[in-house]
Amino acid sequence: MDRTRLVEPERAERPRRKPGGVAVTAVLLLAALGFLVWSALPLAGLDTNRYTVALVALTQYAALAGIVLALLGLLLRRWLTALVVGLVTAALVVFVAPRAIPDTTPTQGVPLRVLSLNTYFGEADANQLVNLVRQNRVDVLSLQELTPEMVTALDAAGLARELPYRVFHPGPKADGSGIASRLPLRELSLVPKTTLAQPSARVDLPGPRDVEFVAVHPLYPVGQDTTAVWARDLAALPPPPADDTLRVMAGDFNATLDHTRLKYLIGRGYTDAAEATGGGLHPTWPGPGSWFPPPITIDHVLTSEGVVPQSYRTFDVAGADHRAIFAELVITG
Repeated sequence: MDRTRLVEPERAERPRRKPGGVAVTAVLLLAALGFLVWSALPLAGLDTNRYTVALVALTQYAALAGIVLALLGLLLRRWLTALVVGLVTAALVVFVAPRAIPDTTPTQGVPLRVLSLNTYFGEADANQLVNLVRQNRVDVLSLQELTPEMVTALDAAGLARELPYRVFHPGPKADGSGIASRLPLRELSLVPKTTLAQPSARVDLPGPRDVEFVAVHPLYPVGQDTTAVWARDLAALPPPPADDTLRVMAGDFNATLDHTRLKYLIGRGYTDAAEATGGGLHPTWPGPGSWFPPPITIDHVLTSEGVVPQSYRTFDVAGADHRAIFAELVITG
């Protein structure tokens, strides 16, 4: 009797276990959930306390975090997590990247060169600041945290010879602000009284048109009880003119382009000079040599219709914790 050889059936290949098992999956899911909440904050307008204000300020870094998280998901074979995080990251990149792409064109008109600096309680190097004014042929200078001592130092450095007209509201520590100009000024009251001084003036331009100018400095939003005050100070800034009036607002807004109040203001008709010229991701605070907190863009030059940004730069100034911002504008209206 022939005996047949019994052939043992091939064992089905067992699926490979994902690296790290359940523990890694749980950690990755928690990180992904945190990332999704972070990414949603600027869209939902939830910058209502100092913690969410800080997270919204770091929106551009959320895109970098998303890239890292999506790559981790791929390496660890958590495909769904990688897909969701990747899609949200792509949306963030599409949202943020245009700030680095110029969309302005050369325009003919009356030039207006604007420089702004938060002087860090009046500690900025006055001689360097006046040299910047001179070298860049600045027409209007916006100063924040302008102390009486800083005014004295600026005058000693020769500011009055370069910019003889001024509307200064100096004060102790961060309270003071001011506008200095090469062209005649007439003080206005475009901003109601706020925590820190936010003076305004009409700049007498060559030709038939003038431009209104506001030195901006709402209270910082990172203190225990300052977020609501910050929001009120930003809300006090005037909306774009409804008529053909020209306006520029320059200073330390203590807000990035992702914060709700500033987005609302720009959405009503202002243009951010840095974003228009491809410099919207250039950090302005903290100053040189500081990497914590991560550098962000909270100083801005906003222009109304009829005032077209042409170029934008930042400068380091010794003694200041912000970078100076410089915008070349053209009055076309």
